[in-house]
Amino acid sequence: MRIVLDTNVLLVSISDRSKTHWVYQKLISGEYELAVTNSILNEYQEKITERWNPEVAQFVIRTLLELPNVSFITVFYRLNLIVNDPDDNAFVDCAFAANAHYIVSHDKHFNVLKTVDFPIINVIKIEEFKLLFY
Repeated sequence: MRIVLDTNVLLVSISDRSKTHWVYQKLISGEYELAVTNSILNEYQEKITERWNPEVAQFVIRTLLELPNVSFITVFYRLNLIVNDPDDNAFVDCAFAANAHYIVSHDKHFNVLKTVDFPIINVIKIEEFKLLFY
């Protein structure tokens, strides 16, 4: 299963004290494939640095770079489907280019994708993602 993790999901899953740490653990153990772009990695690093510190951000990014189940995607089409938060388009474009099964996010800006006939990009919340494993 190939997915794109929105930054908000990655942020809450990194800490081993988090009830959603299973998302990060399953990534580390190779139970799903994560599609990323340079833009997404940069956002991950920026937000992890803001939330914790540069060392944690560097560790997480280095881990992602070394995992065999992390795919680096080249985006050729900018779909610009999310108007209210243009930064979220990086995740949509990555999911489209990667032919990802899902974007996992709690961001309401992705709800607009439910109204788009093409391309069909499925967005699920962490709870729905968990049901795919348990």
